[in-house]
Amino acid sequence: MSDPTVADTRRLNSKPQDLTDAYGPPSNFLEIDVYDPQTIGVGRNRFTTYEVRMRTNLPIFKLKDSVVRRRYSDFEWLKNELERDSKIVVPPLPGKALKRQLPFRGDEGIFDESFIEERRVGLEQFINRLAGHPLAQNERCLHMFLQDESIDRNYVPGKV
Repeated sequence: MSDPTVADTRRLNSKPQDLTDAYGPPSNFLEIDVYDPQTIGVGRNRFTTYEVRMRTNLPIFKLKDSVVRRRYSDFEWLKNELERDSKIVVPPLPGKALKRQLPFRGDEGIFDESFIEERRVGLEQFINRLAGHPLAQNERCLHMFLQDESIDRNYVPGKV
């Protein structure tokens, strides 16, 4: 008969971890990168677009890999859609930079490389915080934003 006051120090039998277990993809992941800003057009028709790349193994997304090009106004559209139609607290977007658009400034304004990079970082933080929310992942507008080449602004809001 063993003494119940002595702790049992035997280890559980478990299989040793191999390289696939240690360095394989996590069980569930959602990675979104905002990169490759490109400024298009001239004068008042000038704007910057960003490539948005999503990789995931979450079953709720129809594509596991997607790359789309979006402008700042598309990010605004997504934010407004989610604020209007869901109960999610939507994170803030990087600012509009209205002062940078004044014509008498001596720099490139919103097309200055350092501003574009600052905005790119802010947009990447915004979309990752938003898409990481489990309720946001069910929203049709998020799927459209991340995976459809063009955004149908006349879509019917709802869950996926």
